[in-house]
Amino acid sequence: MFASLSSRVAALGVTVVIAVAGLAGLLVDAARQTRDSFLWVEHSAIVLEITSEAVADLRDAESGQRGFVLTHNPVYASSFASAIADAETKIRRVIALTRDNAVQNARAREIADLMAQRIVFLRQPLDRGRRGDFVGALAIISSGRGRELMDQLSVRTRAFLDQERILQGTRQAAAEQRLTIGKWSAVIGAAFVVLLMLVGMSLLVRAIRRPLDTMLKAMTDLGDGEHTRIETAMGSSEFTRLARGYNTMADRLAMAVADQAGSEQRLQVANSSLEKTAATLRERGDVIELLGGMAHRMQAARTDDELAQIIRVFAPRVLPGIPGALYAHNNSRNLLVPVADWGDLETAVDSFAPDQCWALRRGQAHWVAYPGHDIVCAHVQHPETYHCEPLLAGGEVIGVLHLRGQIGAESRFRLTVLAENIASALVNHRLQRSLREQTIRDPLTGLFNRRYMEEAMTLEIARAARSGAPLSLVMCDVDHFKRFNDDHGHEAGDAVLQAVAAEMKSRFRDGDVVCRFGGEEFTVIAPGTSSEALLTRVEAVRQAIAELNIHQNGRTLGATSMSFGIASWHEAMARDGSSLIQAADAALYQAKREGRNRATISTMAA
Repeated sequence: MFASLSSRVAALGVTVVIAVAGLAGLLVDAARQTRDSFLWVEHSAIVLEITSEAVADLRDAESGQRGFVLTHNPVYASSFASAIADAETKIRRVIALTRDNAVQNARAREIADLMAQRIVFLRQPLDRGRRGDFVGALAIISSGRGRELMDQLSVRTRAFLDQERILQGTRQAAAEQRLTIGKWSAVIGAAFVVLLMLVGMSLLVRAIRRPLDTMLKAMTDLGDGEHTRIETAMGSSEFTRLARGYNTMADRLAMAVADQAGSEQRLQVANSSLEKTAATLRERGDVIELLGGMAHRMQAARTDDELAQIIRVFAPRVLPGIPGALYAHNNSRNLLVPVADWGDLETAVDSFAPDQCWALRRGQAHWVAYPGHDIVCAHVQHPETYHCEPLLAGGEVIGVLHLRGQIGAESRFRLTVLAENIASALVNHRLQRSLREQTIRDPLTGLFNRRYMEEAMTLEIARAARSGAPLSLVMCDVDHFKRFNDDHGHEAGDAVLQAVAAEMKSRFRDGDVVCRFGGEEFTVIAPGTSSEALLTRVEAVRQAIAELNIHQNGRTLGATSMSFGIASWHEAMARDGSSLIQAADAALYQAKREGRNRATISTMAA
């Protein structure tokens, strides 16, 4: 039944799995029972705590009642209702929690009845006191009936709590007993599983050791030059097949000895080829790993300078000893502009036309191995040995690698993968830049949009809070824009917005963030500038916009004007910029009320 070792191992495994599963089931059940026991212990603790709190709340209500009657201070009476409500809520919860125990539930209901009677009695002096009859209220309190009810309540409560504590102790003991049973079940079960595994493993070892010793002896003899065959029974189908294979191998080895000299020579040739191939693969693996790190960094680059720095660092490592430079198409695709250079090669020209490079004309590599070997590209200032490799992405030429020196066959793979990685990175970098521009720019005016304004506002406020530097905001809009739109049409309104945006962008500082807030409203974030200093700049912008003469489709649209509100951020304002926008907006509306075409500084107090 168990002729093979695999069937014996499988049988042992199934037995161990069944034993472990049984042990796991036992432990899970013990854990469940223990958990339930501890939950009941916790349940009793909750009942004890809530009952004590309910009685304490009733005493607090009584204290509030007496304080009110004695001092005539209504503050004491105000806490009476909340204390009574808390006491009633908690005693109802105690009744709900003791539904599992009929005796305790009955006691809880009796306590609730006594509390209800006590509450009714407590309200009588309170009501009289609220009507001004404090003498009658004191008479009710002095009657002693309240003390009798409270004594009865205390006795019932004490009996209830004592019984619950006894019940809690019983549950605690049961939980600890179940925990002990579970512990010993785990210890005994684990010991049984370990013993079962040891017995099974010992049987397997015995079934393996004897045939293994036989095979090791035969192989040792074979290594010593003796042609030994295995003829004894091996005890399992696996070792029997292994012995047959060994016998076949020994027979063939004996036949191969005669041809050993030729085999050794062929083996040496094959080994040499493998070593050469392995060295090439190792070198290419190192290059691929290096380029992987380069590609990962280029994908994370956010600016052209970061991309150029990455290329300067990694290109000399991929092509050691070969200086070079990277040129890429500008936005108009009419010039190749330098992106980065490395080694001792500096870009000889700032830019050149695509037709000045034969690699770009032909769409494939172009090189000059020695003077007179081939046509020299026009962008190469001095005839020399060089190599131009076009950068292709999606069938489109996006740039060129210019390398000084000759690229050997061993470096061709390095150059190819370097060019592919740089081309992909350039395309990805330009795509990311284009997508980011689309998400943060207003398509009509080219200014930053409101989303970017909010992000920039939060960042600049954080900087101002840390450094203490001033930060100001301008809110502005075009005067009478709706009327202008109605008279001349929406296309004319767009022309006005574009003209105003261009004027603002050209006249504010490079560090100022000019945004379109929405419609005809604009904002300007001015870091490091106070409202008073910013007013001079705003007045210059306002005057320039008032002097604009806007044209659209051959017609003159006339002059326009803008109103401006200026505010500065201070520590009392919100960090999200909402308070600053509100202050600047209020100053803008003040400028509107005072006649428009003016700038007003916010007067909101710091």
